[in-house]
Amino acid sequence: MTKLTGVPRGTRRALITRRTALAGTGAVLAAPFVSRLARAQSAVNVGVILPLSGANAQFGINSRNGIELVADEINEAGGIEALGGASVNLVVADATSNPTQAATTAQRLISQNEVVAVLGAFASSLTLAISEVTERRGIPMLTMSFSDVITDRGFQNIFQIVPVGSKIGRATFDYTVALAKLNGEALTRIAIMYEDTAYGTSQSAGLRQAAQDAGVEVVMDEAYPLGITDVAPLINQLRASGAQVVFPVSYLNDSLLIVRTMRQQGLTIPAIGGAAGYVIPDFRDGLGELSDGVLSITPANYDQAPELTERFRERYGYFMVHEALEHAACMGVLKQALEEAGSAEPQAVREAIASGVFAEGWPSVMSGGVVEFDEMGRNPYAEPLMVQWQEGELVTVYPEAYAKGEVIWTPSS
Repeated sequence: MTKLTGVPRGTRRALITRRTALAGTGAVLAAPFVSRLARAQSAVNVGVILPLSGANAQFGINSRNGIELVADEINEAGGIEALGGASVNLVVADATSNPTQAATTAQRLISQNEVVAVLGAFASSLTLAISEVTERRGIPMLTMSFSDVITDRGFQNIFQIVPVGSKIGRATFDYTVALAKLNGEALTRIAIMYEDTAYGTSQSAGLRQAAQDAGVEVVMDEAYPLGITDVAPLINQLRASGAQVVFPVSYLNDSLLIVRTMRQQGLTIPAIGGAAGYVIPDFRDGLGELSDGVLSITPANYDQAPELTERFRERYGYFMVHEALEHAACMGVLKQALEEAGSAEPQAVREAIASGVFAEGWPSVMSGGVVEFDEMGRNPYAEPLMVQWQEGELVTVYPEAYAKGEVIWTPSS
């Protein structure tokens, strides 16, 4: 399969559609034996490994919902055409929120089920553990986890649909500087606090490097343990630092505690989250009006493709959070790869994922409107977005090309 990198987006869509059609015709005429196998195929097993219990359970549930939505749509539309209408069968397993357990779960799932691929696992620490297993077993894995390390290891079977953590961290800083400038404030002093897992350390590294490159002073740079119960010392340190903005990189419970304590203590400087806990309905539910004005970086947002993402809200009763959206995109990529491969053999599907350009349907909800993977297994088209809580909805406010509303900025003085 030939990559279409550099071809204008509209032209690329036309070429993709034509190429797919021709490939499908060729498969029928040139490989009747494969076609007979396809007609015999009744279901394709897809492994789904997510934290459905423990500290990250809600993120896992959101992710599962996104995958289930797309799988059901595929099946209702007739299944995988290249495999004779084979349905998608999701084999769902609980990774818990523990990397060791996640690896054990992956080993068991793959041993007991003939899965064509694995989707998961939200938290980078879990994905790192699971991908060690999928790499050894030759099973492609599609993930929306952020950590650079996931695709830094030279693995051949891992594909990262989102921007990596360091890119997200740098964008968090660069976008914040741009928004401050648009609102008449020049940033010279920032604070970083982050939970000490793969996710937190990757994004904080990007923030730190971006600040250094811009000559901005990091007046507070503190790691804290996931699940911290007392953030008062952190907030006291933040107040004393004189920072103009703070970047707290944290999951849900920590993000609620940090922002609530800041606001209760009258600390109103802009808080810019690192996705995760800041961009799900639970954040608004937990803070109420205190959430208004909180900014966050995110790898994708539902307001970019409402014609698709509103299906999620209609089914589940809440907006399509980014992990649900990105896992839905992963499922969409896998579906198209199965059609292109005309096979449910993991290696054939892996090759279709690695060489494909995915710009139709659910993959197009990603920022940039297209998914493609480079030699490292990263999606170079993925661009972070800055969103802000405004009256119970997440509104994309930057970059300008993606903005759906204007930022509400609270100066530090």
